[in-house]
Amino acid sequence: MLVVLVLLTGLMLVLGYANKARCTGPEFDAAGRSEPDYDIRIDRDVCYSDIQHLWLGREINHHVFPYLNGSITPDGQLVGGTVEYPVLTGMLIWAGALFAHNDAGFLLGSALLMAPFGLLTGWMLGRLSRWRALVWALGPPLVLYAFHNWDLPVVACAVGAVFVMHGWRTERSLADRGAVAGVLLGLGFAFKLYPGAFVLPLALYVLTASRPGVLHWGAALRVALAAAGTVILVNLPFAVAGYEGWRASFTFQELRKVDLTTNSIWYWGFRPESEPDNVAFQAVINWLSPGLVLLSFAVAAAVGWWRWRRSGVYPWVAVSAAMLCGFLLLHKVHSPQYTLWLLPFFVLLQVPWRWVVGYLIVDLMMGIGIFRWFYALKTGVGIGIYEGFAAQAVAIGVWGRAALLVVLFVVFLRLPDRLADGEADPPVALTGAVRPSPA
Repeated sequence: MLVVLVLLTGLMLVLGYANKARCTGPEFDAAGRSEPDYDIRIDRDVCYSDIQHLWLGREINHHVFPYLNGSITPDGQLVGGTVEYPVLTGMLIWAGALFAHNDAGFLLGSALLMAPFGLLTGWMLGRLSRWRALVWALGPPLVLYAFHNWDLPVVACAVGAVFVMHGWRTERSLADRGAVAGVLLGLGFAFKLYPGAFVLPLALYVLTASRPGVLHWGAALRVALAAAGTVILVNLPFAVAGYEGWRASFTFQELRKVDLTTNSIWYWGFRPESEPDNVAFQAVINWLSPGLVLLSFAVAAAVGWWRWRRSGVYPWVAVSAAMLCGFLLLHKVHSPQYTLWLLPFFVLLQVPWRWVVGYLIVDLMMGIGIFRWFYALKTGVGIGIYEGFAAQAVAIGVWGRAALLVVLFVVFLRLPDRLADGEADPPVALTGAVRPSPA
C-alpha cells in the first residue's frame, strides 16, 4: 500500500513539474528570463509559478544569500536579497537557485529539493490513514500547486507532527512525543508560519491526555517551549546577522494590500472599496482580518475544550483543521497553493466525501480561472469583474470555497476523535484518555 501511494505521489509530482515547466524557455534573455511572451504565457497556459516568477526581483538570480544585507523601502519593495518568506523558505529558495542560470534551472532545482517532502508526506499519510491518502496522492492540487510556491516542506512538517503523535511506533511517552511534534511545528512556522497555530491544540491535547484524569501542565509547557525554542533557534542567527533584512520579510506581509491578486473574500466582497489605493479600507482590513482569524482560533480551541469535557479526548487534529479553515477564510490573502495546507486534513479526518469533492471542484475552478482571467485582463478580452467565463469561474471559486470553509469549520469540530481509516494500534488511535471527574 505504502509503495503504491508513494509511487502515485511521485507520478503526480512529475506531472506537477511538467505543468509548470511549460512556461520555461525555449529561449532566455540576458537575465535568464524565459522567452518569448513570458508574461502572456504564464496566464494563458495556466502554468504560472511563483518560483519561476521570483527568479527576478529578489536578487535570486544573483545568488545573494537572503536577509543579511536586505531591507524594505518605504513603498514596500524588498531589496538586497530579502524575500517575503520566513527564513527556512528563504534558505530553500537560495539553495534551489544555487546552480541555476535561468528561471527554468531555478524551477528544476527547487522542484528537486521539494519533491522528497511531497513523497514523505504521502508516506506518512498512508501510514496514518491508509488508502484515504489517495486524496493526497491523486488529488488535482498536487499537479496544480506542488511547485507553484515553496509549500511542500511546511506541509510535511505539519503532517509530521500528527505522525509523531499518532503513527510513530515508539515507547516514548505522550509528553516526549508532544515535545518532538512541537519541534516540527516550530520548523513549520519557520517555513510558512501557519503550523504555529497548531501548537495550542497540540499542547491542550498533551495537557489532557498525558496523565488521564489529571491535567499535566508540565507536559503542555514542554510542547510550547519546544515549538518556541525551535523558532528562536532558527531565526536568531538571521536576526542577529541582518536584522533589517530579516524583519523586512515580516513587514512585507504586514504592508501587503488587498487587491485582485489576493483572491480573498475581502477583495471580492467589498468592491469597489477594496481597491489598493483606498487607504482607509486597507487600514481597517489590516486589523480586522487578523483579529477575526484569532477569534476563529479561539472558538475552535474552546469547542475542542468543550468536547474534551464531554468525551475525555481533546480533538487536537480536528481543532487544528478548523483553525486552518478560519485562517484561509478570513486572512486578507488566499493564495491558490494554500489548498495544499488543507488537503492532508481531508486525509487524516473522516470528512464526508461530498465536502472533499466539492472543495476540490471549486478549487479547480479557482486555480484555473484566476489565470485565465488575468490573461483576459492583459489582452483586453472579456475585461470586467463579472464578464466572461474566466471571471465567472473565479467568482464561483472564491465564494464556493468561502462557503465550504465555513461548512468545514463546523464539520471538522464535529468529527469523531480518531484518524480516518487508521490502524487500531495505540500510536494511531486518538482515544484512550479518561473523562475527568466532575470535581
